[in-house]
Amino acid sequence: MEYIGIIFIIGLVILVHEAGHFAAARLSGIPIALFSVGFGPKLAAFRRGETEYRLSAVPLGGYVLPAIEDEREFFAIPVSRRLVMTLGGPVANVAVSLVLLAVLNAASRGFSFSGVFLLPFEQTAVMGMRILDAFGRLFAGGGEISGIVGIVAQGTAFVGGSALRAVQFAAVLGLNLAVFNLLPLPALDGGKAFLYLMEKIHPSAARAHLPLAVTGWVLILGLMVYTTWADVVRYAAG
Repeated sequence: MEYIGIIFIIGLVILVHEAGHFAAARLSGIPIALFSVGFGPKLAAFRRGETEYRLSAVPLGGYVLPAIEDEREFFAIPVSRRLVMTLGGPVANVAVSLVLLAVLNAASRGFSFSGVFLLPFEQTAVMGMRILDAFGRLFAGGGEISGIVGIVAQGTAFVGGSALRAVQFAAVLGLNLAVFNLLPLPALDGGKAFLYLMEKIHPSAARAHLPLAVTGWVLILGLMVYTTWADVVRYAAG
């Protein structure tokens, strides 16, 4: 049952990320055709305005689809508005992590202005730097990455049935997702934002989006398969 709780937390963290994209898109005036809670086959749905809100079969996160006909229509949207939508996901993760850290501080140290309103920003900055350092060591060949199997296993061991540790795990996982997505790599939010900014310098950079996005997703899917296999081998041997 503890594994189910960790999977639920992972799904919520991803859902917060996608809800951030959705809210940022609405804020910037980008129409949204579909906001799905979960992936896979549709279980239930309703429509409000031009947006369909869907509950899908696999409850791990969600996704957002802009109401556009083709790539040309998407790139006709001003760069500033696309940047807002793209950065909305990581910003939402950071914002929720700040709130969770404030709750954690109040529960573990007692309520104080510093602990609730100031300390979470310091904790977020420190953890963000540690996460960046971990990613740096990973790309330098000196680190180790876990897939979904490893995250569930490590999360279950860390939380151990403690509500406060579950809150801490959710906060740290949200920051990891935000930092990872802000890396300037194809298909990630940071890579998209970088290319959008390049359009300001040279509009022809828009042509690089699709091939780089496809390449990025192939690499990410390959990384997911590799990390999942490595996790299974690691925990089977242990």
